Amino acid sequence: MMVMRIFWTSIQSVISIVLFMAVGYFCRAKGWFSDKFSKGLSQLIMKIALPCGIFTSMLKRFHLNQLKSLSKGLVYTILAILIGYVISWIAVKVLRVPKGKRGLMMTGINGANTVFIGMPLNIALFGQVSIPYLLVYYIINTIIIWTLGVWVIAGDDPTADGKKGVQIDWKHFLPAPIWGFIIAIPFLIWMPNAATTLPTFITNTLTGLGNLVTPLSLMYIGIMLKDFGISNIRFDKYLNISLIGRFIVSPLIMFGLVYFGMHVMGIGMFSMFRKTLIIQSATPSLAVLPILADQYHGDVQFATNLVVATSTLFVIVVPVIMLLLNFM
Repeated sequence: MMVMRIFWTSIQSVISIVLFMAVGYFCRAKGWFSDKFSKGLSQLIMKIALPCGIFTSMLKRFHLNQLKSLSKGLVYTILAILIGYVISWIAVKVLRVPKGKRGLMMTGINGANTVFIGMPLNIALFGQVSIPYLLVYYIINTIIIWTLGVWVIAGDDPTADGKKGVQIDWKHFLPAPIWGFIIAIPFLIWMPNAATTLPTFITNTLTGLGNLVTPLSLMYIGIMLKDFGISNIRFDKYLNISLIGRFIVSPLIMFGLVYFGMHVMGIGMFSMFRKTLIIQSATPSLAVLPILADQYHGDVQFATNLVVATSTLFVIVVPVIMLLLNFM
């Protein structure tokens, strides 16, 4: 009975997410959202709403004594993503994936869309209190994508002569959302009760802006799905392999590491932290994958198919994973 109730709760959370995405899809289809609106919406989420939401969540729900426990998640996340890259590298070699797809497949399997779907999903499943745990995955995921991920995709450039080095854009290592976390740290050190002592107009404004993250992020994904075209997805061999990697292999790696840490190494973690790491490891592929494909002359259509397919099929995968997590 308890298992079915949890399963039904996760389905309802996912349905809510789908409905938000459907609003964005419908409004884009009706022509109510222009290209400029979509771009502006992305900037609003990334540079204003998300930093404000992270800042207020840290002040309200985080304490400095939790930093030590968060370090465990850092290790698990780094290991899980790096192991995922090794496995996916072996897979593309064994399966003889053509040049121009290999790097995209490896990064698509191991790079998560933590902001636009991962965060709304985590909040829907576990509440705002899970945001500090989500940040652990988000920070590591961001760093690895813009270092190893970009290097792997650039190294698979079909037009490259092997002499040109990979250009790393360092600004990606400190995106606006992470600044919400960074700015919150001094308040936690010197004003541990800042959530209640700051002027009401400041906390109300920041909280209101932070509350925009979930609906706007999901509406943005709906717009993206309309632009990319759900009906244009082509489920070929390479896409199917990528889906297996993203939705089965990636969460299994994280599950295995967490299970080993708990039952063999004796490393304890909060239940919500464990579940957050595993759920995030099964979120859709990063939304910028087609942009990286275009920049490094990869297969843009394959990258687009992977983003669209994972952004739609995750609604089936997540309830199943939530059900299995009850046996952990």
